[in-house]
Amino acid sequence: MTTEIAQAQTQLSIGLDANATISMLQKHSLTGAVQQEIERLINSGELGPGDKLTEASLAEKLGVSRGPVREAFRVLEEAGLVQLEKNRGVFVRQIPLEEALEIFDLRAMMEAHVGSTLAANATEQQLSYLKSLVLQMESAVKTEDEANYYRLNIEFHEAMVSYAGNKKLNNMYRKLTRELSLFRRRNFSDHALLVTSVNEHREILEAIGSRNAVKAAEALRQHVLMSRERTIRNYVKYSKRVAP
Repeated sequence: MTTEIAQAQTQLSIGLDANATISMLQKHSLTGAVQQEIERLINSGELGPGDKLTEASLAEKLGVSRGPVREAFRVLEEAGLVQLEKNRGVFVRQIPLEEALEIFDLRAMMEAHVGSTLAANATEQQLSYLKSLVLQMESAVKTEDEANYYRLNIEFHEAMVSYAGNKKLNNMYRKLTRELSLFRRRNFSDHALLVTSVNEHREILEAIGSRNAVKAAEALRQHVLMSRERTIRNYVKYSKRVAP
């Protein structure tokens, strides 16, 4: 009888542990889904810099409890997308221009390394995928679909960085570029900027495809630095619009 009780207690303990594990995984999975949706709202411009985020309204909108939303806020704060202000709440982070320009400088160095690495190591399949993205970007320019172009642009750069095969670089790149979402969207605010951008991406792809590491590195470095200059011009333009 004692043995049977011990076995029952062991089975119960295993069952409780399993339930706890399942509950934890479900919570983490739900938090990740909430985080991705809030991040999408920020990147798409539906939530802008300075906007206040409330647990209750987001939980209702996303059909979840407030717990996963609260956890998602913490993750997004670490990613630099939101800021938690004591006694005020959670807000979409608005980074100053000077900090954004520092990130562009880091991007220029990172992407130059990515360009030289891909020129040496990219597979034909990877090059084919990048080409498909550029073709889609060209179509978005023709239809003046700024939102789709912005999405494809991010996908193009993130694909290149992932193909470089450096996980630390990939994680750092994603964290830094998420903070630039507002500035990067503004760089595609009119058709002329889209045309300029897609031409630069075509040149990047050609440089990588030529297997010339120096040329590919310089093409990417110049592209990021030109984006930096466009950011400065757009910042001045938008500042004038909101000036009293």
